[in-house]
Amino acid sequence: MKTNTVAATAALLATASASLYGESNVNHTCVLQPNYLSCSAQADPKTVDSCCVETFGGLFVSTQYWDTYTGYEAQGQVLPEFSWTIHGLWPDFCNGSYTQYCDLSRQYDPAPSPNTTNGLPNGTVVPAYKRPSISTFLAPFGRFDLLAYMNKYWVSQGQPNGDFWGHEFSKHATCFSTFDVPCYGPEYQPHQEVIDFFQTVILYYMRLPTWGWLGSHGIYPSNSTTYTLSNMEAALRAEYGSTPYLGCSGPRYNETTAGRNSTDNGRTQLSEVWYYFHSYGRPQNGNWQHINQTGSSSCAKAANAISYFERTKTSVGPN
Repeated sequence: MKTNTVAATAALLATASASLYGESNVNHTCVLQPNYLSCSAQADPKTVDSCCVETFGGLFVSTQYWDTYTGYEAQGQVLPEFSWTIHGLWPDFCNGSYTQYCDLSRQYDPAPSPNTTNGLPNGTVVPAYKRPSISTFLAPFGRFDLLAYMNKYWVSQGQPNGDFWGHEFSKHATCFSTFDVPCYGPEYQPHQEVIDFFQTVILYYMRLPTWGWLGSHGIYPSNSTTYTLSNMEAALRAEYGSTPYLGCSGPRYNETTAGRNSTDNGRTQLSEVWYYFHSYGRPQNGNWQHINQTGSSSCAKAANAISYFERTKTSVGPN
């Protein structure tokens, strides 16, 4: 699992700013910059334009959920039938640690979690956002098609979709150097980088069809069949080229009848997947290099210990 640390960035987070490095809003012509690989020695903010090469958090994680209901079905917030849903896109540090809420001037999360920048009582308080939802930011750009796609595939559980999108942008997107406001130049339009982030999240999500990848190896949602972690990891590794992180929720295996007296305390309900990669140049460009998960799964490792439950029928929308 991920380890949260802000020790390396405490000075940067001491004040709220629309820029991680204090760069100007001119001269970010990225075609003039080498497409250095994030987390390489060349991705150094002292020697490369951080608007053109990710230099702050260069270990990227494209994350997805497997939920079986939303809790907002009565409001029309339902899940797609044959697809996992988007969680987000995260810019971890190269050592696998991470920070969060890096720019409080772009804080659009109505319920910050955690509610301080370092997740500790001594951290800077992240104030709750109380203005119109981040979902309203798309209309001025005429991105109604993007909004429709997000409402279908970037679906939250237990809160309106827009609140979830605000959380993901505020907690994670503000910690990319390449989504800094100055990177958009002197003709920047308010919230331009929000739209850019949403598009980038979807760019990677569309390349990662988890439902189909698992299905091509005979692994489908079922309320009766159970699966083995190593088989699911092997299926995704065969398709992605590297081993992603699989996350589980629900009871621990050694708390179940089947796992009684076992030392395996992994959880038993498949719920999420994280795909790790580096990028060449701006992650917005989509030039990536897959890598293996940096930790290990939270799921039980015993044979046939994991349930991949079907979605509730009333929680699934039309294709």
